[in-house]
Amino acid sequence: MPTPSPLTIAALALVAFAAGLVDAIAGGGGLLTVPALLAAGLPPHLALGTNKGQAVFGSGAAMVKFWRSGLIDPSRARAGFPLGLLGSAGGAALVLAIPAASLKPIVLVLLAGAALFIGLRRSPRPAPSPGGSPGSTPAPVVTAPNRQTTRPVLAGLIALVIGAYDGFFGPGTGTFLIVAFVALLGDGLARASAGAKVVNFASNLAALALFAWRGLVIWPVALPMAAGQLCGGWIGAHLAVRRGDALVRRVAVLSALALAVKLALDLR
Repeated sequence: MPTPSPLTIAALALVAFAAGLVDAIAGGGGLLTVPALLAAGLPPHLALGTNKGQAVFGSGAAMVKFWRSGLIDPSRARAGFPLGLLGSAGGAALVLAIPAASLKPIVLVLLAGAALFIGLRRSPRPAPSPGGSPGSTPAPVVTAPNRQTTRPVLAGLIALVIGAYDGFFGPGTGTFLIVAFVALLGDGLARASAGAKVVNFASNLAALALFAWRGLVIWPVALPMAAGQLCGGWIGAHLAVRRGDALVRRVAVLSALALAVKLALDLR
């Protein structure tokens, strides 16, 4: 198909910047970029492939920023990254043969639940100091080696399942990852957002490799959008690190609800 006009590509790059900003904080950037690519006239498979071609830069930039800020657990990253790659590769292979329309009702329910969970969850209270109050007897320290041992395993399973979803369908991947890390691993929202970027970068990378191999990435569109994604992802991660859980909570709820509304309208 013909390459979109330079003005259209510039507009798509601006959309990608906004998407990278939102996605780095709480996920949901695909809510902006995929409809924009479709509106620019790209057929669905080309829109999905080109979207992965630009999204990988935003998730990569955000991951690097979170890593430098010390919010990423290396042991979980070592498990989550390869399994996110594997899951996404399988999901992307399926999407080329199976229509994704049947997933929309399920995704709608999951996103509504994600918004409620994040919106209603209270931030964890600070732990008491080891010495307690003056004159009190220090509380005994109880270790939980089994929980610490299973965290990388559970993080890897989350990465495999949601990575497959990202390769197959995609919208809401970052939000689902954040919810899973908070609910199942006990992360704060900022740390969960950081961990989500590791898996999201892996899933974007694997899906991009398959789409590019099949010739489904329009690089003259993807590369300018990638520049916007990279800048947006870096700034978004910086904001998430500085503002912490409160900012992630607000953006995650809005992102999940907006995507749920879009999917509900698509079902009509």
